[in-house]
Amino acid sequence: MTKFAANLTMLFQEVPFLERFAAARQAGFDAVEYMFPYPFSPEELRAQLQGHGLKQVLFNLPAGNWEAGERGIAVLPDRQEEFRQGVTRALTYVEALRNDGAPPLVNCLVGKLPAGADEGKARHVLVENLRYAAAELKKVSVTLLIEPINPHDIPGFFLRTPDQAAALIDEVGADNLKIQYDLYHQQRTEGQLLDTFRRLQDRIGHVQLADVPGRHQPGTGEINYPFVLAALDRDGYDGYVGLEYIPEGDTVASLAWMQALKEGVQA
Repeated sequence: MTKFAANLTMLFQEVPFLERFAAARQAGFDAVEYMFPYPFSPEELRAQLQGHGLKQVLFNLPAGNWEAGERGIAVLPDRQEEFRQGVTRALTYVEALRNDGAPPLVNCLVGKLPAGADEGKARHVLVENLRYAAAELKKVSVTLLIEPINPHDIPGFFLRTPDQAAALIDEVGADNLKIQYDLYHQQRTEGQLLDTFRRLQDRIGHVQLADVPGRHQPGTGEINYPFVLAALDRDGYDGYVGLEYIPEGDTVASLAWMQALKEGVQA
Protein backbone atom coordinates (compact mmCIF):
# COMPACT_ATOMS: atom_id res chain seq x y z
CA MET A 1 0.00 0.00 0.00
CA THR A 2 1.42 3.37 -1.02
CA LYS A 3 2.68 5.61 1.76
CA PHE A 4 1.84 9.27 1.24
CA ALA A 5 3.54 12.37 2.65
CA ALA A 6 1.70 15.70 2.72
CA ASN A 7 3.70 18.48 1.11
CA LEU A 8 3.02 21.37 3.45
CA THR A 9 4.23 23.98 0.98
CA MET A 10 1.39 23.05 -1.36
CA LEU A 11 -1.30 21.55 0.88
CA PHE A 12 -3.29 23.10 3.73
CA GLN A 13 -2.62 26.66 2.59
CA GLU A 14 -5.93 27.54 4.29
CA VAL A 15 -3.92 27.94 7.52
CA PRO A 16 -0.50 29.42 8.44
CA PHE A 17 2.46 27.14 7.85
CA LEU A 18 3.07 25.99 11.42
CA GLU A 19 -0.60 25.03 11.73
CA ARG A 20 -0.35 22.74 8.69
CA PHE A 21 1.33 19.99 10.72
CA ALA A 22 -1.77 19.59 12.88
CA ALA A 23 -3.97 19.79 9.79
CA ALA A 24 -1.97 17.05 8.10
CA ARG A 25 -2.23 14.79 11.13
CA GLN A 26 -5.96 15.42 11.40
CA ALA A 27 -6.32 14.47 7.73
CA GLY A 28 -4.66 11.12 8.44
CA PHE A 29 -1.04 11.67 7.39
CA ASP A 30 1.88 10.33 9.38
CA ALA A 31 4.57 12.03 7.27
CA VAL A 32 5.23 15.47 5.80
CA GLU A 33 7.61 17.19 3.44
CA TYR A 34 8.00 20.80 2.30
CA MET A 35 10.29 22.90 0.19
CA PHE A 36 12.14 25.08 2.68
CA PRO A 37 12.37 24.92 6.49
CA TYR A 38 14.56 28.00 6.79
CA PRO A 39 11.96 30.67 7.68
CA PHE A 40 11.50 28.78 10.97
CA SER A 41 13.92 27.59 13.61
CA PRO A 42 14.80 23.89 13.78
CA GLU A 43 13.28 23.83 17.26
CA GLU A 44 9.93 25.18 16.05
CA LEU A 45 9.68 22.55 13.34
CA ARG A 46 10.81 19.73 15.59
CA ALA A 47 8.14 20.68 18.12
CA GLN A 48 5.46 20.47 15.44
CA LEU A 49 6.68 17.07 14.26
CA GLN A 50 6.89 15.62 17.73
CA GLY A 51 3.70 17.24 18.95
CA HIS A 52 1.68 15.67 16.14
CA GLY A 53 3.53 12.37 15.74
CA LEU A 54 4.78 13.13 12.24
CA LYS A 55 7.82 11.96 10.29
CA GLN A 56 9.85 14.48 8.30
CA VAL A 57 10.48 12.96 4.87
CA LEU A 58 12.17 15.66 2.80
CA PHE A 59 13.16 19.30 2.40
CA ASN A 60 15.34 21.27 -0.04
CA LEU A 61 18.75 22.85 0.23
CA PRO A 62 18.64 26.67 0.18
CA ALA A 63 17.94 27.70 -3.41
CA GLY A 64 19.03 31.33 -3.64
CA ASN A 65 16.65 34.26 -3.88
CA TRP A 66 13.35 32.50 -4.56
CA GLU A 67 11.31 35.71 -4.63
CA ALA A 68 13.61 37.10 -7.35
CA GLY A 69 13.09 34.01 -9.48
CA GLU A 70 16.13 31.94 -8.58
CA ARG A 71 15.49 28.20 -8.50
CA GLY A 72 18.77 26.93 -7.11
CA ILE A 73 22.39 28.02 -7.31
CA ALA A 74 24.32 24.77 -7.75
CA VAL A 75 25.09 25.50 -11.45
CA LEU A 76 26.29 29.07 -10.83
CA PRO A 77 30.10 29.37 -10.85
CA ASP A 78 30.17 32.53 -8.76
CA ARG A 79 28.00 31.10 -5.96
CA GLN A 80 29.97 28.06 -4.78
CA GLU A 81 30.75 29.44 -1.34
CA GLU A 82 27.10 30.34 -0.86
CA PHE A 83 26.14 26.82 -1.93
CA ARG A 84 28.47 25.29 0.67
CA GLN A 85 27.08 27.57 3.35
CA GLY A 86 23.62 26.34 2.36
CA VAL A 87 24.70 22.73 2.88
CA THR A 88 25.95 23.62 6.36
CA ARG A 89 22.67 25.36 7.12
CA ALA A 90 20.66 22.37 5.92
CA LEU A 91 22.66 20.07 8.18
CA THR A 92 21.46 21.92 11.27
CA TYR A 93 17.89 21.11 10.23
CA VAL A 94 18.73 17.49 9.41
CA GLU A 95 19.93 16.95 12.96
CA ALA A 96 16.85 18.58 14.49
CA LEU A 97 14.31 16.86 12.26
CA ARG A 98 15.51 13.27 12.56
CA ASN A 99 12.73 10.79 13.33
CA ASP A 100 13.68 7.77 15.43
CA GLY A 101 17.23 8.15 14.14
CA ALA A 102 16.18 8.33 10.46
CA PRO A 103 17.21 11.59 8.79
CA PRO A 104 15.08 13.28 6.14
CA LEU A 105 16.04 13.30 2.49
CA VAL A 106 17.54 16.55 1.20
CA ASN A 107 16.78 17.73 -2.34
CA CYS A 108 18.98 20.02 -4.41
CA LEU A 109 17.27 22.23 -6.97
CA VAL A 110 20.23 22.76 -9.30
CA GLY A 111 19.09 26.06 -10.79
CA LYS A 112 18.62 27.84 -14.10
CA LEU A 113 21.43 28.40 -16.53
CA PRO A 114 21.84 32.16 -17.13
CA ALA A 115 21.51 33.37 -20.71
CA GLY A 116 24.83 33.12 -22.49
CA ALA A 117 26.45 31.01 -19.77
CA ASP A 118 28.99 28.32 -20.65
CA GLU A 119 27.10 25.05 -20.20
CA GLY A 120 30.27 23.00 -19.83
CA LYS A 121 31.58 25.24 -17.05
CA ALA A 122 28.20 25.19 -15.32
CA ARG A 123 28.15 21.40 -15.39
CA HIS A 124 31.68 21.23 -13.96
CA VAL A 125 30.64 23.50 -11.10
CA LEU A 126 27.46 21.49 -10.54
CA VAL A 127 29.43 18.25 -10.31
CA GLU A 128 31.82 19.82 -7.80
CA ASN A 129 28.94 21.14 -5.72
CA LEU A 130 27.07 17.84 -5.71
CA ARG A 131 30.21 15.94 -4.72
CA TYR A 132 30.69 18.33 -1.81
CA ALA A 133 27.06 18.20 -0.68
CA ALA A 134 26.84 14.42 -1.00
CA ALA A 135 30.03 13.95 1.01
CA GLU A 136 28.86 16.27 3.80
CA LEU A 137 25.42 14.67 3.96
CA LYS A 138 26.83 11.15 3.91
CA LYS A 139 28.56 11.91 7.22
CA VAL A 140 25.12 11.93 8.82
CA SER A 141 23.63 9.14 6.66
CA VAL A 142 21.52 11.45 4.47
CA THR A 143 20.57 10.82 0.85
CA LEU A 144 20.95 13.82 -1.46
CA LEU A 145 18.42 14.14 -4.29
CA ILE A 146 18.46 16.00 -7.59
CA GLU A 147 15.18 16.80 -9.30
CA PRO A 148 14.50 17.15 -13.03
CA ILE A 149 12.03 19.99 -13.67
CA ASN A 150 9.92 20.39 -16.79
CA PRO A 151 10.90 23.28 -19.10
CA HIS A 152 7.37 24.67 -19.24
CA ASP A 153 7.13 25.53 -15.55
CA ILE A 154 10.75 26.69 -15.17
CA PRO A 155 12.26 27.65 -18.54
CA GLY A 156 16.04 27.39 -18.51
CA PHE A 157 16.23 24.91 -15.64
CA PHE A 158 19.48 23.00 -16.09
CA LEU A 159 18.21 19.50 -15.27
CA ARG A 160 15.16 18.49 -17.30
CA THR A 161 14.98 14.68 -17.53
CA PRO A 162 15.68 11.67 -15.31
CA ASP A 163 18.20 10.36 -17.84
CA GLN A 164 20.17 13.59 -17.55
CA ALA A 165 20.02 13.19 -13.78
CA ALA A 166 21.26 9.58 -14.02
CA ALA A 167 24.21 10.67 -16.17
CA LEU A 168 25.01 13.38 -13.64
CA ILE A 169 24.90 10.85 -10.81
CA ASP A 170 27.41 8.69 -12.69
CA GLU A 171 29.72 11.67 -13.10
CA VAL A 172 29.49 12.71 -9.46
CA GLY A 173 30.13 9.16 -8.27
CA ALA A 174 28.44 9.42 -4.87
CA ASP A 175 26.43 6.43 -3.68
CA ASN A 176 24.09 8.65 -1.64
CA LEU A 177 23.01 10.77 -4.63
CA LYS A 178 19.61 9.81 -6.09
CA ILE A 179 16.84 11.17 -8.30
CA GLN A 180 13.71 12.85 -7.01
CA TYR A 181 11.20 11.51 -9.51
CA ASP A 182 8.25 13.86 -9.81
CA LEU A 183 5.53 12.27 -11.95
CA TYR A 184 4.06 15.68 -12.78
CA HIS A 185 7.33 17.00 -14.24
CA GLN A 186 7.97 13.72 -16.06
CA GLN A 187 4.53 13.75 -17.66
CA ARG A 188 4.95 17.32 -18.85
CA THR A 189 8.43 16.67 -20.24
CA GLU A 190 8.39 13.15 -21.71
CA GLY A 191 5.54 11.00 -20.41
CA GLN A 192 6.54 7.30 -20.18
CA LEU A 193 6.06 7.43 -16.42
CA LEU A 194 6.42 3.74 -15.65
CA ASP A 195 8.97 2.82 -18.31
CA THR A 196 11.27 5.57 -17.05
CA PHE A 197 10.72 4.59 -13.44
CA ARG A 198 11.54 0.94 -14.13
CA ARG A 199 14.69 1.75 -16.11
CA LEU A 200 16.02 4.02 -13.39
CA GLN A 201 14.45 2.53 -10.27
CA ASP A 202 17.79 1.86 -8.58
CA ARG A 203 18.63 5.57 -9.01
CA ILE A 204 15.33 6.91 -7.64
CA GLY A 205 15.25 8.00 -4.01
CA HIS A 206 11.85 9.69 -3.76
CA VAL A 207 8.63 10.07 -5.77
CA GLN A 208 6.23 13.02 -5.92
CA LEU A 209 2.96 13.51 -7.76
CA ALA A 210 0.44 15.95 -9.17
CA ASP A 211 -1.93 15.63 -12.09
CA VAL A 212 -1.52 17.17 -15.55
CA PRO A 213 -2.57 19.78 -16.57
CA GLY A 214 -2.98 22.24 -13.71
CA ARG A 215 -0.80 20.50 -11.12
CA HIS A 216 -3.87 19.62 -9.07
CA GLN A 217 -4.83 16.43 -7.23
CA PRO A 218 -5.08 13.03 -8.94
CA GLY A 219 -8.34 12.67 -10.80
CA THR A 220 -8.34 16.21 -12.18
CA GLY A 221 -6.19 15.49 -15.21
CA GLU A 222 -4.85 12.90 -17.62
CA ILE A 223 -2.68 10.63 -15.45
CA ASN A 224 -4.25 7.31 -14.43
CA TYR A 225 -2.96 7.47 -10.87
CA PRO A 226 -4.64 4.31 -9.53
CA PHE A 227 -2.82 2.39 -12.27
CA VAL A 228 0.51 4.20 -11.81
CA LEU A 229 0.59 3.90 -8.01
CA ALA A 230 -0.39 0.23 -8.10
CA ALA A 231 2.45 -0.36 -10.55
CA LEU A 232 4.96 1.41 -8.29
CA ASP A 233 3.86 -0.85 -5.44
CA ARG A 234 4.24 -3.97 -7.58
CA ASP A 235 7.66 -2.83 -8.74
CA GLY A 236 8.83 -2.63 -5.14
CA TYR A 237 8.95 1.11 -4.47
CA ASP A 238 8.68 1.32 -0.68
CA GLY A 239 9.41 4.99 -0.05
CA TYR A 240 6.92 7.77 0.52
CA VAL A 241 5.09 9.49 -2.34
CA GLY A 242 4.98 13.23 -1.74
CA LEU A 243 1.71 14.98 -2.56
CA GLU A 244 3.17 18.10 -4.15
CA TYR A 245 0.03 19.36 -5.83
CA ILE A 246 -2.06 22.55 -5.74
CA PRO A 247 -5.46 21.55 -4.38
CA GLU A 248 -8.42 22.32 -6.60
CA GLY A 249 -10.86 23.39 -3.90
CA ASP A 250 -9.94 23.08 -0.24
CA THR A 251 -7.22 20.66 0.77
CA VAL A 252 -9.31 18.16 2.74
CA ALA A 253 -11.84 17.86 -0.08
CA SER A 254 -8.97 17.37 -2.53
CA LEU A 255 -7.90 14.21 -0.65
CA ALA A 256 -11.04 12.26 -1.61
CA TRP A 257 -9.07 10.40 -4.28
CA MET A 258 -6.93 8.82 -1.53
CA GLN A 259 -9.95 7.29 0.17
CA ALA A 260 -11.26 6.05 -3.15
CA LEU A 261 -7.84 4.50 -3.83
CA LYS A 262 -7.87 2.70 -0.46
CA GLU A 263 -11.38 1.42 -1.03
CA GLY A 264 -10.39 0.18 -4.45
CA VAL A 265 -7.45 -1.74 -2.98
CA GLN A 266 -9.65 -3.25 -0.27
CA ALA A 267 -12.25 -4.28 -2.81
